[in-house]
Parts: sequence; C-alpha cells; structure tokens
Amino acid sequence: MRKNGFTLIELLVVVLIIGILAAVAVPQYKKAVEKSRATQAITLLKSVAEAYKTNLMATGSHATTFDQLDIDIPFSGTTPWSDILRDAHSNADWSLQLGLTTKDDHTPSAVIFMGRISGKYTGTGFAYFIDGWEDPKYYLGGPHADTLSCMEQSSVVNTYCKKLMGSTDIIQIGFGGRFYDMP
Repeated sequence: MRKNGFTLIELLVVVLIIGILAAVAVPQYKKAVEKSRATQAITLLKSVAEAYKTNLMATGSHATTFDQLDIDIPFSGTTPWSDILRDAHSNADWSLQLGLTTKDDHTPSAVIFMGRISGKYTGTGFAYFIDGWEDPKYYLGGPHADTLSCMEQSSVVNTYCKKLMGSTDIIQIGFGGRFYDMP
C-alpha cells in the first residue's frame, strides 16, 4: 500500500515561492494604495481650485479663507501642513491649506496646497497655483497660472514625486522643498 502526500522539501519550496511572491506584491500594493489616496487628494484640490477661481472672478479679490468659497470641504480637522500657510482643513492623512502672497510686481498671488501630514510620505503633496509663481529667486520654468505641481519638503526630496508619482522635471526650488511637473 502506497501513501500519498508531500515531502517536507516540497512544502518548504511552496512556502518559499509564496514568500517571494509576497515580497514582490506587498510593495506594489502599497504603491497602488498611495496612488489612489493621491488621486483622491488631487481631485479635491482641483475642485477647491475651481471654486477659488470662480470666487476670484465673481468678487474680483482673493479669498482669504476656504469658507468664502462655494464648496463643501469634507475635512473637519485643523492640523496644518505648514505653519506659514493659512486656513487648514485636514483629515487623518491630508491637510488642505491656502497660501497667499505678493509677487515681485506687487500683485497678489494664491496657491492651494494639499500636503501629507501623516504616514511614510509626510511632507509631500500637491500645489495648485492659481496665479502662477514667477519669482526669479526660485524660478526654473514654472509654475505658471492654473498649474498643478507635485511637491516635496526638503526632508523627503526624491521619495514621492519622482518615485511614486512619476514626476520628472523640477520646476521650482524654494519654500523649503521642490516642486515638480505632474506627468
């Protein structure tokens, strides 16, 4: 009478193959999850930017808070991504903030930031430049008006925009980090 079954070596080979497949699949899964989160953040950022531009055209002046815009922001927290920006609306992962400044020619300029405030990619995110940002001190070819950029603070340069989001060209260095063209 012959007994059917697996040898210990055969079981170890199967376990080894499963381990190799898991080692390859888990990082790809994490990358896909992060890209999905980034896509959601970009969608909200673009919606807020459109509401900001609509308000700018209707009133002729820049909004100083998100409450002045005709849009419901689904974030109830107030954790800021940056202390120099204003009006933070946040959830567990992201902080939406408004940046207002004056260009070299003394015209007002607005940029809306969506930055990561927790997890592996803290200090990264996206910026939507409403008016453009032609500051010759930092200017490398952009960003221009109505531009979406990927951004990384100095502590996390080259870990998010290039490796995860596929950005290639640095368009601006300054403000504590780098801005990249979105692919």
